[in-house]
Amino acid sequence: MENLTVQRQMSVPNLLFGKRQGLILLNWVLIAVSCISLVYTAHYYSEYYISFHPSRLPNAIVLIAAFALISVLFAFAGNSFGYIVGFYSYTMLTGYLWLNSFSELVYNHRLAGLSAAASAIAFLLPALFISSPIRQIYTLSQSGLDRLLTLILSLSFATILIGASYSFKFVTIENIYNYRSELGFPVILNYVIGITSNALLPFAFACFVGRGNIWRAGAALFLLLMFYPITLSKLALFTPFWLVAMLALSRYFNFKLAVTLSLLVPISVGLLLIILFQQGMLPYSLAIPYFGLVNFRMIAIPSLAMDYYNGFFFTHPVTNFCQVFLLKPFVACPYQEQLANVIYNAFGIGGQFNASLFATEGIASVGAFFAPFTALVSGLVIALGNRVSAGLPPRFILISGAVIVQALLNVPLTTVLLTHGCSILFLLWYITPRDSFGLAANEPKS
Repeated sequence: MENLTVQRQMSVPNLLFGKRQGLILLNWVLIAVSCISLVYTAHYYSEYYISFHPSRLPNAIVLIAAFALISVLFAFAGNSFGYIVGFYSYTMLTGYLWLNSFSELVYNHRLAGLSAAASAIAFLLPALFISSPIRQIYTLSQSGLDRLLTLILSLSFATILIGASYSFKFVTIENIYNYRSELGFPVILNYVIGITSNALLPFAFACFVGRGNIWRAGAALFLLLMFYPITLSKLALFTPFWLVAMLALSRYFNFKLAVTLSLLVPISVGLLLIILFQQGMLPYSLAIPYFGLVNFRMIAIPSLAMDYYNGFFFTHPVTNFCQVFLLKPFVACPYQEQLANVIYNAFGIGGQFNASLFATEGIASVGAFFAPFTALVSGLVIALGNRVSAGLPPRFILISGAVIVQALLNVPLTTVLLTHGCSILFLLWYITPRDSFGLAANEPKS
């Protein structure tokens, strides 16, 4: 009788975690690799106020281990847009907590750390677990979807032609900042470029892939690539390759595993390259450019932004959302420049320093103490994306939303909704017929 009771007790955790254990462990591996990558980032990019002190390492490990427990939520969440956004945001916040443990910037580090952890929970709960579908009042027909996709390609081509009339330069990544300050597009063109490259073309690419239209999918990728010499944006250059990578991962792995690997693989490659470089086994030209683009720019910078914003707004007034274009006429603003310029210039580095919703709608707008409340509201907004995309194949959501997810790590939520086309992507998901693709049948099982 006693043995039977023990078996029943043991069966409960097995029932809950048995199928999820591998994902949980892999996510923990990602957390560890990300933190190790930040150690090397501190060595090579110390001029960005990134520090590492071995004496503080035990406390940092304990903190990250405790925060890693929150990642168990992903094992119990469904496949949704909020899962992708939540996972990337969680990884970014993990990076910030690591950097916060070693940061030399002067602010209340304990309050900022607690705020980041509370913001993670407040954001993840709605983003991961609110996914009930909204009834479709209007749905495109198959022919209507065909016409929409043709219109997206035509609009994209026209946008590229108009943009190229203002600027079209093929320059290396290292030299883009020498020319980007010279760009001066009309406001409406900036909006169209952002919406087309971040939302419309990735949506079209996912549709073409799902319907087996390989040539048109290739055309969408080519058009995306053509935005780079116009905008001189790293994201524009990165986007076509990112979409192909997400397509490949989703073809061979289930949704959640693909999301984890989309971060784990590029970070691990960069870490391996930098270790081989330090051992004298690889030249600088092979290791540092990749590490700088992926491990530093893509992974570390969004986390570092929270350190900067905490450091700045600890001694400066918050914005009360005055940086939001629609609210600016109604809210007194203590800053005349764009917030990205204010932060970047405050730390003696020229250029812009955009940041995620956790830094802008959170720290900058209301301060670290109230930041979890704005994170909760932001999580509800992302949950709306879950609801309007419910019923679409997870692989389709993963591919069509891949660029928007990247934007959310580096740009305020309000900006992503308005100028990067996230709200339009939500609308497209809502009106897309649920029986349009063969993605679901070919998707790896979770």
